[in-house]
Amino acid sequence: MDRPGWTRYVALGDSITEGFCDPIVGSGEPWLGWADRLAAILDGNARLGNGDGIRYANLAVRGRRVRDVVDEQIPAALDLKPDLVSVMVGGNDLMTPRSDPDALADRIDLGVRRLREAGVDVLLANCFDPQFALFLRPLRGRAAVFNAHMWSIARTQQTYTLDLWGIREFRDRAMWSQDRVHLTSAGHRVLARRAASSLGVPYFEVPGEPTAAAEPVRTLTTMGWLTTHALPWVGRRLRRVSTGDGIAAKLPMPITVVPPR
Repeated sequence: MDRPGWTRYVALGDSITEGFCDPIVGSGEPWLGWADRLAAILDGNARLGNGDGIRYANLAVRGRRVRDVVDEQIPAALDLKPDLVSVMVGGNDLMTPRSDPDALADRIDLGVRRLREAGVDVLLANCFDPQFALFLRPLRGRAAVFNAHMWSIARTQQTYTLDLWGIREFRDRAMWSQDRVHLTSAGHRVLARRAASSLGVPYFEVPGEPTAAAEPVRTLTTMGWLTTHALPWVGRRLRRVSTGDGIAAKLPMPITVVPPR
């Protein structure tokens, strides 16, 4: 089987793609994340195929929305001359009370179309099933509508599709961090593996990496979660501020991939 021949990968999106809650060492920033892990898989695959690795940039920033990805990140990505771009966005928009999944999808379609017209392969992600978190369950209907659009865009624009909704492992509490909206390191590894599979890239588990069951899950009581995560989030929404305000992309220019440890 021929191996995919990508040489420049750029990841776009929000905090999930930035790598939130997947620390490189210990706890806290700097973050690693599924896209960085996928870049390492793509790099290994490329080296097995032709001896040369890939270059990788990550333009994702916490708190970003569909408009940010389409109006800012996609043009910036095109300037980097990628042959593969991943697009994972929409969660922050869908949590807005008056969000319109139809309008969001229309805007994503425009962005993906621009990438495809430039000859770029696209890995397009839909959104997670919000059933895993009690406070997100009311959003399940609009999330399902949004996902239906993502499948239609993927078919029309001939993209690769990363089906987040269908990943059954994400029903496991060990996949989710204390804030209940970001993945743990175990979750990011699963997501990277599924992304590689969606791209048709062989993936080999690295010996010695801890499994989800081996990682401690630090849970909070409902009151602890409310005071630590939920109420500060509501406060930011009311003030119309974001944790990403003033934050720049962590890898704005393509770099040589360093495999995660």
